[in-house]
Order: sequence, then structure tokens, then C-alpha cells
Amino acid sequence: MAEHEDYPSPRAGAGVRVRLVAAVASVLSWVGVICAAVLVAHVVLTLGGANPDNGITRFVAGWADPLALGFHDLFLPADPDLAVLVNYGIAALFWLVLRAIVLRVVRRLG
Repeated sequence: MAEHEDYPSPRAGAGVRVRLVAAVASVLSWVGVICAAVLVAHVVLTLGGANPDNGITRFVAGWADPLALGFHDLFLPADPDLAVLVNYGIAALFWLVLRAIVLRVVRRLG
């Protein structure tokens, strides 16, 4: 008699795929939230009048500028605080919308 070899069932790979898609979705979700949070922190620090020479303020501003993509000078109101609020606020919303779209696509592919 031939020995019975254990072959993985086709469904065994499905569990791995589901876990992989969930892990990827989780990482992408956190990336989107962190990007938006950095932009919101920049708005709060700016509108709150934080010391621009403070290390935390410089750190947040240093990350917020590249995360704002092309939004940092989208609107040019006369009030610089309003410019930060509107432009970086729109950039934060962009990251949250992008996060939602990417998560939906990743979950559908999985």
C-alpha cells in the first residue's frame, strides 16, 4: 500500500492570505492615521502659538511639510494662521480619505 502523504488543502492557504491582508491593511491604516495626526499636530502647534524654535515644534513642522504634499500653499489667505489651518487641514483630510480608499482596495483584493 502506498503511504498517505499529507498535502495541504487549498483552503489552508486562504487563512494565511486573510491574515496577510489583515496585517497589510492594519499597517496602511496606521500610516494614514499617523500622517493625518502629524498634520493636525502642526495646525494645533501653529494656531496655539508654540515656540517655533522648540525641538518638538521643529520636529512636527519638519514632518508636516512633506506630508502636506501640494496642499501647503493651495490657498494663500492674508492671515498666516488661517493658511496653516486650511491648507494643512485639507492635507490631513486627504490622508484620511486616501487611507479609506486604500483600505477598501486592499480588503477587496484579499
